[in-house]
Amino acid sequence: MKKLGILAGVAGLAISTMLLASGAQSADDAKLEQLKQQGFARVAIANEPPYTAVAADGKVSGAAPDVAREIFKRLGVNDIVASISEYGAMIPGLQAGRFDVVTAGLFMKPERCAAVAYSEPVLCDAEAMLVKKGNPKGFKSYEDIAKDASATVGAPGGGTEEKLALNAGVPRDRVIVVPDGQSGLKMVQDGRIDAYSLPVLSINDLMKKANDPNLEVIAPVQGAPVYCDGAAFKKGDEALRDAYDVELAKMKKSGEFAKIIEPYGFSAKAAMSTTRDKLCAAK
Repeated sequence: MKKLGILAGVAGLAISTMLLASGAQSADDAKLEQLKQQGFARVAIANEPPYTAVAADGKVSGAAPDVAREIFKRLGVNDIVASISEYGAMIPGLQAGRFDVVTAGLFMKPERCAAVAYSEPVLCDAEAMLVKKGNPKGFKSYEDIAKDASATVGAPGGGTEEKLALNAGVPRDRVIVVPDGQSGLKMVQDGRIDAYSLPVLSINDLMKKANDPNLEVIAPVQGAPVYCDGAAFKKGDEALRDAYDVELAKMKKSGEFAKIIEPYGFSAKAAMSTTRDKLCAAK
């Protein structure tokens, strides 16, 4: 009798565990079903070509949204709706439920990996600086800016470039938060900052559009690593992230991924040569 009671208890515990696991899985999968029903995913972008861009008619493009749009279509979510955000506000906005995913060149770093659930790598790039023609102050690195007591550098608020400058020893009051690329370009042209820092492809895009012979690009910035981004999901939405990764892997294998990102100047090979685990562990 005692033995039967123990067996019944064990069986009951096993059933309860299975039900709990099933409930957790259902809750985890519910996010994708929600997006299918609403017909779109809310994405955060930065309007930083060629990573992300918003045309005058409101059409969202750029390498990151184009990849996301295709993957979500494959998952049964018909479109994406984008909101422009500063980099420093993207993760808090994701955590607060204002976005479903961040697709904006939000490079993977350990502290960010602890806060969000990244997809596998999508876009990789090095760092660059925009300066006056001839590079009058001879900048090659963020450390060079730190050593020049009069030098200022502009960077996106909460972005990788802001942190790299601060970590290199540039004082807070000499790291100027710039809202967008066009503002950064104008500030260099007007002499209000000595350098403006963004990823190489973003700076090159600004230079191409500006067509200003009085500007020069320093690329890559010495000592700055090559970074890769991924689509960033809220912790707890790992099932959605995993489904996203499955489609991303298929696109990488078929060549569709390269067809989307390489016209923007990005390397599919670079994104396929590393992994989320490696990038999230990198110091």
